[in-house]
Amino acid sequence: MPPYSPDLNPIEQSFSKLKTLLRKAQARTLQALWSAVGALLDLFGPSECERYIRHCGYCQLG
Repeated sequence: MPPYSPDLNPIEQSFSKLKTLLRKAQARTLQALWSAVGALLDLFGPSECERYIRHCGYCQLG
């Protein structure tokens, strides 16, 4: 894998989605930001994480 390949790194895809959702949440205080992060991370279930991994070309899990 090249040194920096966001298209081949599953965490980059999940961070991209998280950043988009955080912008929509419009948290303006540190406490609101942490609350939003906690709530938004619950949206990333195992099946979604597996899709990110498969999309990057890694073998299927399970």
